[in-house]
Amino acid sequence: MTASQQGTPCWYELMTTDLDAAQAFYGPLMGWTIASAGMPGFDYRLANIAGSMVAGLWAADNSAIPPSWLIYFAVDDADATAAAAKAAGGQVYKEPADIPGTGRFAVLGDPQGAAFGILQPLPGGTGGAFDQQKPGHGNWNELRTPDPAAALTFYGALFGWTESRRMDMGPMGNYHLIAHQGTEIGGTFGPGGDVPPHWLPYFGTPSANAAIDALSAGGGKLVRGPDEVPGGAFTVQATDPQGAHFAVVGPK
Repeated sequence: MTASQQGTPCWYELMTTDLDAAQAFYGPLMGWTIASAGMPGFDYRLANIAGSMVAGLWAADNSAIPPSWLIYFAVDDADATAAAAKAAGGQVYKEPADIPGTGRFAVLGDPQGAAFGILQPLPGGTGGAFDQQKPGHGNWNELRTPDPAAALTFYGALFGWTESRRMDMGPMGNYHLIAHQGTEIGGTFGPGGDVPPHWLPYFGTPSANAAIDALSAGGGKLVRGPDEVPGGAFTVQATDPQGAHFAVVGPK
């Protein structure tokens, strides 16, 4: 990869308490084919759609960790990025380590506590997990934080992101849209209340209404939606049967 890809969304990873149930839920909902990665001694499963690897799924041994999605961003140097995040007030939850055949990764936290991953892929290994033109792929990356301005400063220095524009959400404040190399890849806002800081992945769907039917049939829970967003798309926020929060976006 080249340094210009620093900060590109590149992988989505689900930590769950029931791997088989998660596979049965997300496969039909997202159109994913999910199969073992073949890692000795570790049941890690890969979600594939139309020839692209989009996400990984695994079960944690520590049941105290709630099921959740983790978004990874590509970097050109995992060690240097982890050190820069720590120097800027962030946390290093998982020190940089190698994944054979994939690259070097780490799990970090921003100064407000939202966790995210970084991946330094092997040459040519950035993949196609994030593609705003294809259903079943990552489409949007939303940061919910009590301090959007501080978050924009932190991630701007780390990944080169900029605020492209902002939208007035009334009592909820401004929604700040994040651009990477001229493309809007996500947004950030302060949800208020007792919602802990976190990244929320949005996956593309061919139909928001069909996604609601599929997630309900699979035992998921509708949190809100469908909500129309600028551009004519509709978003749906939900939790899977194990409680992991995620969202989809697409035509109604």
